[in-house]
Amino acid sequence: MSQLWLALQAGAQVLFAALLLGAGLPAIFALGMRSLAYGAGGTAEVAVESKPRPVGKVLAAVCFGVVVVAILLGISWIVGTGMGYSLVFDHLIPTFRKK
Repeated sequence: MSQLWLALQAGAQVLFAALLLGAGLPAIFALGMRSLAYGAGGTAEVAVESKPRPVGKVLAAVCFGVVVVAILLGISWIVGTGMGYSLVFDHLIPTFRKK
């Protein structure tokens, strides 16, 4: 019974990672694009209003920043693992540690 429970836990972790990275990052990027259109105003949106909205541009920058940081952390993890290091998050700052 414990083997089945461990298999289900591992499957749940894989599902969570797939949803976060496989669907989550593109969804955040899409939200950033939509926010950018909202921030531009005018004909960038469906409802035509001519005045731009700065809050849309700020939200777009935050969304794009999250996506860029996730991509950089992923590349760092892959390169570090290949070179014999592990990526650790001590005190919220990612650092490399020799394995």
